[in-house]
Amino acid sequence: MVRDIFGNLIKIDIFGRKIPKKQIKREVLAENRRRGKAAEESFLMGAAFRGEEVERSPRGRDYIVRKRNIFTGRVQRTTHVEVKSSRTAPLSKLQKRTKRKKSNYKVVRINPYF
Repeated sequence: MVRDIFGNLIKIDIFGRKIPKKQIKREVLAENRRRGKAAEESFLMGAAFRGEEVERSPRGRDYIVRKRNIFTGRVQRTTHVEVKSSRTAPLSKLQKRTKRKKSNYKVVRINPYF
């Protein structure tokens, strides 16, 4: 994905030919997927440093995070976490429904460095 110095997409290649909209859209979606994966990996690393158990969740959220007591091994807190890679990324319908139902649902917004 080629961008100018202001972060805008360049719609014409170096030979002056116009880049098709489908190709631009495909590249933007691939960039969003990479950014999302980087945000999830960053969250996993941070949770590991905090000493939390992280389990991948099948529906309505990304992870289930459990904080255990280090002496007894009992679960102190369980949190359902959805990781988003920007401030403006919206929640899906299923994520909104899950957030309404669960009092321990948390949306973590991470802006990955790379």
